[in-house]
Amino acid sequence: MRLPVLVDDVEQAERLAEVDERARTLMARFWPGGLTIILPRLSSVEIVLGHGSGGPTVGVRCPDHSVPRTLCAEVGPLATTSANLHGQATPPTADEVRVLFGDAVAVVVDGGRCEGSPSTVVDCTGSRPVLVREGTVPWSDVLGVAG
Repeated sequence: MRLPVLVDDVEQAERLAEVDERARTLMARFWPGGLTIILPRLSSVEIVLGHGSGGPTVGVRCPDHSVPRTLCAEVGPLATTSANLHGQATPPTADEVRVLFGDAVAVVVDGGRCEGSPSTVVDCTGSRPVLVREGTVPWSDVLGVAG
């Protein structure tokens, strides 16, 4: 499973992926926010996490929270995942994340209480958008914008 890459804005996404007009329209409507868009990865970009190389696509999202966006603005795009154990709820506070993971993580950034649904994931690599996972942005809203 590949991790989504958080970006600060559309320009950062354009440094990672081929952003067409449909994707640009979705970004304009739903970013910052809960929409992850899977796009063709630029051939000049290597995304290697763990074993093996990255695939031909990348999922990009501009979150609606100042802490990750500030980090992205300072250091660049961030490959990330939710702060939870597979199949379990994400703890809403930094203290609960520290308790859950203990010494398994080096740093926990406290950005205040964080709650909400996971992002909606849409694959925009083909001729029509494909729903991968419905989350905070309703699929009907995505279709209304992207057709």
